[in-house]
Amino acid sequence: MSATELLANTLSPGMTPRLTRLIAQKSHNLFTDANTRQDATAKLENASRENYPQYMLMLSSVLAGEDGPLHVRNAAGLALKNALTARDNARQQEYSNRWLSLPNETKVKVKQDALVTLGSAQQKAGNFASTVVAAIAAVELPQGHWPELIELLLGFVNNPSNTNLKISTLQTIGFICETIKPEILSLRSNEILTAVIHGARKEETSADVQLAAIHALYNSLEFVRENFEREGERNYIMQVVCEATQNSSVAVQVGAFECLVRIMGLYYDKMALYMEQALFGLTVVGMKHSDERVALQAVEFWSTVCEEEVDLALEAQEAQEYGESPENESKHFAKIALPEIVPVLLHLLTKQEEDAEDDEWNVSMAAGTCLSLLAGAVQDNIVSAVIPFIEAHIKAEDWHQREAAVMTFGSILEGPDPIVLTPLVDQALPLLIDMMNDPHPHVKDTTAWTLGRICDLLISCIKQDVHLHPLVSALVAGLQDTPRVVANCCWALMNLADQLGLYYEDDSEARGPGPLSPYYEGVVQALLRVTESGSNEANFRTSAYEAITSYISHATPDAVVVVQNTLLTILDRMEQLLAMQNQILGVDDRNNWNELQSNFCSVIISIIRKLEKGIQPLSDRLMTLMLQLIQAAGKTSTVLEDAFLVVGAFAAALESNFAPYIQAFLPFLYPALKAHEDTQLCTVAVGIIGDISRALGEQSAPYAEPFMTVLLENLQSDVLNRNVKISILSCFGDIALAIGPMFGPFLETTMAVLKQAGAVEYNPLDYDLVDYVGQLREGILEAYTGIVTGLKKTQKVEILLPYAQDILSLIQRCLGDEERTDSLMRLCYGLLGDLADAFPAGQLKQLLLSPWVASELRTKNRMPAETKKTMRWARELVAQLPSLASIILASLALSHLAVETLVPSIPTAPLLSGALVTPSQVYRSFAALTTVSLISS
Repeated sequence: MSATELLANTLSPGMTPRLTRLIAQKSHNLFTDANTRQDATAKLENASRENYPQYMLMLSSVLAGEDGPLHVRNAAGLALKNALTARDNARQQEYSNRWLSLPNETKVKVKQDALVTLGSAQQKAGNFASTVVAAIAAVELPQGHWPELIELLLGFVNNPSNTNLKISTLQTIGFICETIKPEILSLRSNEILTAVIHGARKEETSADVQLAAIHALYNSLEFVRENFEREGERNYIMQVVCEATQNSSVAVQVGAFECLVRIMGLYYDKMALYMEQALFGLTVVGMKHSDERVALQAVEFWSTVCEEEVDLALEAQEAQEYGESPENESKHFAKIALPEIVPVLLHLLTKQEEDAEDDEWNVSMAAGTCLSLLAGAVQDNIVSAVIPFIEAHIKAEDWHQREAAVMTFGSILEGPDPIVLTPLVDQALPLLIDMMNDPHPHVKDTTAWTLGRICDLLISCIKQDVHLHPLVSALVAGLQDTPRVVANCCWALMNLADQLGLYYEDDSEARGPGPLSPYYEGVVQALLRVTESGSNEANFRTSAYEAITSYISHATPDAVVVVQNTLLTILDRMEQLLAMQNQILGVDDRNNWNELQSNFCSVIISIIRKLEKGIQPLSDRLMTLMLQLIQAAGKTSTVLEDAFLVVGAFAAALESNFAPYIQAFLPFLYPALKAHEDTQLCTVAVGIIGDISRALGEQSAPYAEPFMTVLLENLQSDVLNRNVKISILSCFGDIALAIGPMFGPFLETTMAVLKQAGAVEYNPLDYDLVDYVGQLREGILEAYTGIVTGLKKTQKVEILLPYAQDILSLIQRCLGDEERTDSLMRLCYGLLGDLADAFPAGQLKQLLLSPWVASELRTKNRMPAETKKTMRWARELVAQLPSLASIILASLALSHLAVETLVPSIPTAPLLSGALVTPSQVYRSFAALTTVSLISS
């Protein structure tokens, strides 16, 4: 098979799903079948591995071949780009190195082919080539290679004889600006911006060139940040973009409004002048545009304004709490424009489409979203602006107007002061409940959503003796309606249970029957009937299971029978579904099976947490089902994760009574711990070790050795995601806390690993690494806390003394870090207190009375109450330490202790693989673990 045929077989012609179905009825052979595509893709991948230089030359030749079919050239361009780019950083580095190691003549030929194709007579071929040129540039320019590229591209843009070349080159420039750090091209940024703006000007005669330039500008907006800082250049950019919103080409108008949306998000603080002079008017007119594509972007502009101003309001509130001034202040654009934009948004709300698809974004949906954001931005001011519209249309004959009125009411429920909204909700609730009987499904759908919002945001408005019975009745009746109405009724019922549960949880009188107690059995039974459906259209079945989970979680003691019966129902269903495992025929069946099993697991977890030890009578049946489910789930299925979470909850509930099940479960746990490519599964498996250790306490000691071995091996993996390694460090603390003094054999290695991990620093400009190191330190502190807590108040606590300085050094670095979080500070203070509590005789007094400790244990401003409470507790424990003379006498008294008593004996347990390992073998194994890869993976 030729290269052209292979490339052709990797793609199917692009068609809409509807057209695909119509043609497929006439011909089953039109499209390349999946097996052929997979075979062609596999052969191309083999070619790239076996002879990468030849592979790249072959692809570039096909891309540049003017006689080749367009879809084959497309496939070649896509394959070239994919050979150069990857989302994963490690793989991207591998691809970059592979390209850079090619012979120079090979790279020159591929680059030349791609550049020539930019000017192809087939415009789409030029589009494919632009992604290839940008991908090569992203690899070479940071290395100082291909210095002539920008000069070449600027020359192409200024070529008046080839419009296709100008278009493709502008696209290339946009892609490069999007992917390359600005400093790499800083010397050419002015020329690049000039070329892009030149193509976007109203004087440009080609609308296609203007569109390409506008898209290039959109991709370049972060790249030109320095230019935006200079008023003259910023004015010119804004002028060109604003003029483009009035272009005769609708596509250019859409692109221009897209630019305005992004500019507002990036440069809000510099927009006051432009809003006053142009943007208010342009965007309000844009929202009224007859072409929905333009209107959508104009609405999105105001949604972005509102998002920015909500964030600024939160920042201002936080600064005020700490007696500071905010870095950036809101310009209140939304509040100023409220009288102009609200009428337009309300009008757009009435543009609903009768047969709109759930995932189809239209102007009515955009207006509803914008209205919600507007309510958050202007708060109480939104109420008076929309109430006349609601009152005028909520009983209208036209369903569009009724639905728009209800949507408006639901959209303003978050933002204004609840005190302002409460009388309105009190007045509207009876009418909204009645509207659940509206003849039009869209009105019922939006009404159910609005009731769900009220349940979620304003639960105090629902009076138990006035509203609760008709509300529950209406929502339960809605469970027999269309899928969308059912989904929203489930959501409303879930919010009702969640918020009433939270609202009454601190009420001593609510320890008996709760406000929903009379409805529990009826609601749960109705939800279970919904879940009997074989369909999950609009996600209604999953919503019903989520609602059941909420009702179980908030069940009061009088509803325990409902919880128990629900468990029996779910277990019956799980058994039936497991029996159907061999009847699964296709992907849809498998997805449906997986989705149902995941829902069953979610409900079972909530029941276990509610019943706690009351689950024990069914424990054998439950654990048997979980082991069967784990076997049936497959290696990569999310069902496997859900089943593991059930086992974790089960262990936590049964505590020591989980012991009979551990040997049957361990053979499934070990492969999951070794599934380094599956980050989520491995994370859950590590969590299970913590669950088992906490549940069994000292009884988990026989399993500590194999657990520690596999966890330490995982830390060495270059494949395992670094966030899983944080969970592993925290898990060390769980094991140590559970087995206490019996953690001794693992202490030296564990402390060495924690010290090494604690030494990891970050580049302040790398925000992802800043977050990661913060989480890493929390994991280390959690491990130290578990170890110290497990050993304190035991005779073996002295084995911690050699490591106290390392622990305190980490605490000092964490507390001195400007990026520290409140949770990190609480862990630090808690650990300081634990150390003082672990050595009440004062062995650590000299360290704990260091000036930095005294400074950190003073009350500070901007400290949350919970953190302050932990800090004061630690301060009291440190203050209680005895005098130095007492410490010396205590040390002399302890000097006669034999060294061997510091290391307790520990039972030996089979490794998860089945082999017996002695402690001495483990020590040698641990001693070899000298490299812990915490950053690279």
